Amino acid sequence: MSKQTRMERLRAEREKLIITAARELAEAEGWEAVTTRRLAERVGYSQPVLYGHFKGKDAIVAAVAVEGFAVMAEELRAARTEGVDAAGALAGVAQAYTSFAGWRPALYDAMFHQKVDLPFADPEAPAALWAAYGELEEAVRPFADEEGELGLVVETFWAALHGLTTLMRSGRLPSQGHDRRLAILLSRFTA
Repeated sequence: MSKQTRMERLRAEREKLIITAARELAEAEGWEAVTTRRLAERVGYSQPVLYGHFKGKDAIVAAVAVEGFAVMAEELRAARTEGVDAAGALAGVAQAYTSFAGWRPALYDAMFHQKVDLPFADPEAPAALWAAYGELEEAVRPFADEEGELGLVVETFWAALHGLTTLMRSGRLPSQGHDRRLAILLSRFTA
């Protein structure tokens, strides 16, 4: 192994360690508790080493968010491909999306509620963002009337899922009506 390859591998390992520590700290104490000082202490590196990898907390949160989109894409793909038909695939994706936020609240917050400098809906967006969006798109595609409107239909479906998820997580919607709300949403797409 060349020295450059070894250095690149070590750098990637340090970045992964920092990202994991940030996510774990956010899961335990919330994103307000994630500071570069606490992360440096947690991973055993100095703050300048952290800044050598990330410009600051926002960049670390963005890296956590990208990781979150990759995980979400995998879960949405699994749910979509387990559906026995198009309606089942759409229902599976809807359930997987809303469950993801409940099971991984800190990750979901990094993806959608924290300040991140990620180009959404842009060709320059990281592949993980497009992968998660692509799973939504594949689930919705059978229900879009016109190919030209597919993007708008996907965005509407995504916005509805995100809105339901956010309102329920914040306590503005009671959790006991969740399954019925999803059924109503899905009926609008599959009718």
